[in-house]
Amino acid sequence: MKTLIIAEAGVNHNGDIELAKKLIDVAADAGADLVKFQTFSVDRLVTRSALKADYQVQTTGEIESQHEMLRKLELTESMHQELISHCANRQIGFFSTGFDIESLNFLASLGQDLFKIPSGEITNIPYLRHIAQVTKTAILSTGMSSMKEIERALLVLEESGLSRSKVTVLHCTSAYPAPMPDINLRAMQSIKDAFGVPIGYSDHSLGIEVSIAAVALGATVIEKHFTLDKKLQGPDHRASLEPHELRSMVTAIRNIELAMGDGIKRIMPSEAMNIATGRKVIVATRFINKGERLTAGNISTKRSDKGVSAIKWDEAIDSLALRDYLSDEPIELEI
Repeated sequence: MKTLIIAEAGVNHNGDIELAKKLIDVAADAGADLVKFQTFSVDRLVTRSALKADYQVQTTGEIESQHEMLRKLELTESMHQELISHCANRQIGFFSTGFDIESLNFLASLGQDLFKIPSGEITNIPYLRHIAQVTKTAILSTGMSSMKEIERALLVLEESGLSRSKVTVLHCTSAYPAPMPDINLRAMQSIKDAFGVPIGYSDHSLGIEVSIAAVALGATVIEKHFTLDKKLQGPDHRASLEPHELRSMVTAIRNIELAMGDGIKRIMPSEAMNIATGRKVIVATRFINKGERLTAGNISTKRSDKGVSAIKWDEAIDSLALRDYLSDEPIELEI
């Protein structure tokens, strides 16, 4: 099964349409399926007194408020149209997370039919109900949430008309970057077992190894932030992948998809040719006379280009030599 890889540009465009287009180019070149932005009105998203998260303070300072910081990162309606057009030219899907009901409606008007519920909205009842009205397929991120809160969100979506089977639930640790001891990747499987939903992983860790491991553990969706340069100004650049890292992640995930196989243990075509050179046959360890009894003292097993398989060892022991054998010569047995 192919993993849906979402390259999360987020707000790493810094409000610059040309930078946003370059991010699309990077995601397309890396082989991601979707490039995701964030759609919001700052006045509908945060109050003017809302505090920044600690990681935002560390990356953007304390002088401006969260409201002031996000104001510079809004995408206008015309910018959305321009980005959708650029995605079409680069043959990569445009995707965006709407953070308020009006933004959800706007994205629906643009033709978006898959919607992402960000971790911060998992307890937002009116938002969840509206998601169920604008889409029949959704992705639910679960950072900062308990199993009970995930269950409640799924129930609200179901009661509002969105089938649970159409919701992919992403395990997530909402820290930027997420410390390895807090990743708790096995929780992804616990979510699948508890709720019977498709699962994925929204990765805020540094590096690419956790996303790769998530795919091996059954993730059907991977979401990962990326940037042109981790040193750029803005809240999310430091915890994002640079272009070469994103390419490496996509390549590794595609390789893991191939490597997972169908689970049936069998001899594969690429290894069949090595059976003759890799397995051992029964050979003489010294000169053996015709008619001499074969024992563990005069025969052994070694690799050779011909001979009787070592699986016939018990049949060889105590049998009589069919002819004279030189040391290292393969032993023959009666058929």
